[in-house]
Amino acid sequence: MSRTDILMTAPMNPIVIDALDKAFTLHRLWEQDDKEAFLKEFGPRIRGVATSTLFGRVDSTLLDRLPNAEIVSSFGVGYDNVDAEEAARRNIVVTNTPGVLDDEVADLTLGLLLATLRKIPQADRYLRDGKWLKASFPLSATLRDRKVGIVGLGRIGKAIAKRLSGFDVSIAYHGRTQQDDVAYPYYPTVTGLAEACDVLIVITPGGAATKHLINAEVLKALGSNGVLINVARGTVVDEQALIDALKSGTILSAGLDVYEDEPRVPQELIDLEHVVLLPHIASASVHTRNAMGKLVADNLISWFDGKGPLTPVAETPYKGKAG
Repeated sequence: MSRTDILMTAPMNPIVIDALDKAFTLHRLWEQDDKEAFLKEFGPRIRGVATSTLFGRVDSTLLDRLPNAEIVSSFGVGYDNVDAEEAARRNIVVTNTPGVLDDEVADLTLGLLLATLRKIPQADRYLRDGKWLKASFPLSATLRDRKVGIVGLGRIGKAIAKRLSGFDVSIAYHGRTQQDDVAYPYYPTVTGLAEACDVLIVITPGGAATKHLINAEVLKALGSNGVLINVARGTVVDEQALIDALKSGTILSAGLDVYEDEPRVPQELIDLEHVVLLPHIASASVHTRNAMGKLVADNLISWFDGKGPLTPVAETPYKGKAG
C-alpha cells in the first residue's frame, strides 16, 4: 500500500520529522535545490503540509502547486502565516497548536513584565560592566499599584491574568466581544483600555484584522507612566509609532518578544536603553516546543487516519469532531 505524501516546508524539530517519517512519505522542501521543479513534479502527490513561520506564508502561490492538498498543519498558536480563508475556499483544513503553549507563554510574559519594570537586564549589564563598584544602580519603576490591561483574553490571556492575580494588581481586558463568564472589567476599545491602565499586555492574534491595533493614539492614551508588553505578533503594534513614543517619553517603557519584520529588529529599538527586547522566545522551551511539534504531527496523523483534525482553526471548513 502506498504511503501518503506530506510536504514539510521548513525544518522542524526532530519529534515532528521522526513522527511524520514513520507515518508518511515525507518530502523536505527546504532541501530541494530547485523548489519549482520539485513542486511541479511532486506537488500533485502532496496531500498534507507541515509548516511554520520559518517558511513564510502558505497562500495561493504554494497551494496552486498542491492541487490535492487536504490539510495544512501549522506550528504555533498564531497562524497568520497561513492564508486560512484561502485554504477554506479550497476545502483545505488548517490546524494550529493551541493549548500546549499557554502556560509557557504566560510565564514568559510575567517575566518580561517584571524585567521591563525592574530593569533586570539593564541591572545585569550594570554589574557586569563594573559600574556597581562606582555607584548603586538607579531606582526602577514597580509593579505595585499598577492597573494592567490585557488585549486579547483568550486561553493565553486568561493564563496571564491568573498569574497576575497573585501580584495584587487590578486587571481589565479588551477583546472583540465581552465574555459573560469573566469578572474583569471589559473595555470595548483598545484606546479606552489604555486610558484606564498603565500596563498594556498584547496577546491578541495577528493578521490583517489586528494590524497596527496598537497605534500612536493608543500609546498616547497609555500615558507617560505606561508600559507596553507585546507577546502577540509584531504586526499588532505600529513599530514606528512605538519607537517615537519611547523616544519622546509618551510612554515609560516596553518589553517586546515580537517584531514587525523578524528577525530584523530596528536599530532605533536596539539603541533604546529603557526597553527589554527578546528574540521571540515566549514558547521557546524544550518541553513546550516538543509538545507543539507533537501536535503538528498528531493533527496530520489523525486526519489521515480518518479521525478528523485535532485542533482546526476557526476558518477551517471541517465541522466534525476529532476522534
